[in-house]
Amino acid sequence: MSDPLRVVLVEDHPIFREGLRALVVSSLGYEVVGEAEDGQRAIEICRECGPDLVLMDLSLPRMNGIEAADRIKEHCPRTIILAVTVHLDDEYIAAAFQAGIDGYVLKDANRSEIIEAIQTVVAGRPYLSPEVSEKVIRGFVKGSTEKEQGAAGSGLTPRELEVLKLVAEGRTNRAIADLLFISVKTVEKHRASLMAKLNLHSPQALTAYALDKGLIGRRLS
Repeated sequence: MSDPLRVVLVEDHPIFREGLRALVVSSLGYEVVGEAEDGQRAIEICRECGPDLVLMDLSLPRMNGIEAADRIKEHCPRTIILAVTVHLDDEYIAAAFQAGIDGYVLKDANRSEIIEAIQTVVAGRPYLSPEVSEKVIRGFVKGSTEKEQGAAGSGLTPRELEVLKLVAEGRTNRAIADLLFISVKTVEKHRASLMAKLNLHSPQALTAYALDKGLIGRRLS
């Protein structure tokens, strides 16, 4: 039997932090190995214990969650970080992914969605709340033609752009294959080509790129 995942909770509201602790312990069977009320302390705890997963608020005293996430990823690159936040601003979303977070879920999400978000990032796929995807579209729709041209100018084919969009939304290779009516092996080839052309090395990096280009949630022509 494998050891339970080791989790650090970073949240300055005690009641919400208690709710997260109950969820990860009782519903998921994980072990909470540390708790922090500010970004600076979160970095210290993560450097001490190297957790598997961090649930991170973005609005924190002393150091915000985005900067803290960037520092945690620097010291603990294998640690998975899920932002649990109220922020729907385009700038917060893009900056969070650029800092290396692995998923973004809103605090008003119900229990089942938060569990789904945690399980998705633990499985190695990015997660965005549905409301976040919609907000990204509105925020990036202005000037989207120019941004898409920039993506196409990187040498990506139309099919690679489709795969990029779906990977960035957290779809599995099987789901992408089913949606595009291609084989899983072909999806894998497209993903490898995307990462080589864009010099990106993870699904999270692809998500940040797709956010910057305004591709997530939009239909590609």
